[in-house]
Amino acid sequence: MLECVINVSEGRDHAIIDFLAQSCAGDLLDIHSDPDHNRSVFTLLGVDAPRALARAAVSALSLSDHSGVHPRIGVVDVVPFVPLVDSTMQDAQKARDEFAAWAAEELHVPIFLYGTERTLPDIRKNAWTSLFPEVGSKVPHPTAGAMCVGVREPLVAYNLWLENVDLETTRRIATSVRTANIRTLGLQVGAFTQVSVNLIQPMIAGPNDVYEAVSQHAKVHHTELVGLLPASVLATIPRARWEDLDLSVERTIEWRVTNR
Repeated sequence: MLECVINVSEGRDHAIIDFLAQSCAGDLLDIHSDPDHNRSVFTLLGVDAPRALARAAVSALSLSDHSGVHPRIGVVDVVPFVPLVDSTMQDAQKARDEFAAWAAEELHVPIFLYGTERTLPDIRKNAWTSLFPEVGSKVPHPTAGAMCVGVREPLVAYNLWLENVDLETTRRIATSVRTANIRTLGLQVGAFTQVSVNLIQPMIAGPNDVYEAVSQHAKVHHTELVGLLPASVLATIPRARWEDLDLSVERTIEWRVTNR
């Protein structure tokens, strides 16, 4: 079983988000939309749903009228394939490469690859300067931009909201808690600032760990799990902390797979 966690550059227009959800409804586990990021995270199963969602998003969206605080290079911005039960990284790699070839051929969108070749932050930093797409055109699609298509182990996307902390300070906090296992951005999100986090090895550094690290520098107003997390990660966190950390059994990948 493969998971695919597609990040789409639309988080405000509910009609479009519903249209995108309908395109992959049979294999959709979760949607998380954020109007300030102007981004939606679709957690999917298998290899067919990602193609259906990508096709729908490219047809419905354009970067030309997109604005949001989260960095992006495409309307279908990030497409990671993740091995779950009875799947391997080799299975995910095969799905990644086949999706990349399909998207370049069928949707005419150029593809940056990440995984063993490079990290997603490497693409964010170097795209269109020292790094160009490996699959498809070497120039952006006129409305869809490009896609970052990758393979990875399960991670946890997580946000910590800070009140009465200016953006410069929040960015310093994000830098100070950043490690090899904790990727961070400091963002202005409405009246709040936010430390936006990807926990790359959540069994080593999980939501509770990053909460404690940020709390050393500023009071956390509230937290937000983006998408789902593995049940094994939830099991490492004391139950008394779940509510403060925006966690529950129902927000695990395993629960959603069983109850879909």
